[in-house]
Amino acid sequence: MILKATHHPVIYPFFSLYTRLKIQRHFHKVHITGTHTEKHLPVFLISNHISWWDGFWAMYLNLKLFHRKFFFMMLEEQLKRHIYFNKTGGYSVRKGSKTIVETLNYTAELLADPGNIVLIFPTGEIESMHKQVHHFEKGVEYILKKVKNEIQIIFLVNLVDYFSNQKPGLYMFIKEHTGKDFRSDILQEEYDRFYIQCVSSNISKGGEA
Repeated sequence: MILKATHHPVIYPFFSLYTRLKIQRHFHKVHITGTHTEKHLPVFLISNHISWWDGFWAMYLNLKLFHRKFFFMMLEEQLKRHIYFNKTGGYSVRKGSKTIVETLNYTAELLADPGNIVLIFPTGEIESMHKQVHHFEKGVEYILKKVKNEIQIIFLVNLVDYFSNQKPGLYMFIKEHTGKDFRSDILQEEYDRFYIQCVSSNISKGGEA
């Protein structure tokens, strides 16, 4: 059995407010680059995983752009350790367990509701943001083949740079993926191309940011 997500009527709104305040406190500025067309579809957010902050950043992006009920996959041992995340949209995944299929099926179910946004880290582990080639696990492909309705797939790249500021700036890049080939290696190639473009864009900002 997996831990399915809930949205506590007090904890979830508090988490949303806490996210805004925490990011405003710790970052010089948040830059969101990319276009988003509201299609009134479920949103599948595919993101790089570079730090403890990633879930907060995705929640912030949701509050700013997507305005949907937020769900995210989290390692079971971490979710049990921080059970309050289960009350803010977090649900469990246990690597190497038979329950992983249940988790993937549950993710596909969540993507049947146009009021939902589901965050996933396809590499399954934290990696340096300087790494520009990512290995996507097969779970992403499984989920997308399981979903029968139309969804909106959004690539998210998060980068952090200080430039001339005392506090870091958060640079969030988004791009809608419109391809119909959901094989993990194809998605990975598309994501990596986008990632390299985002890094190049940030380098060119330099002291202007």
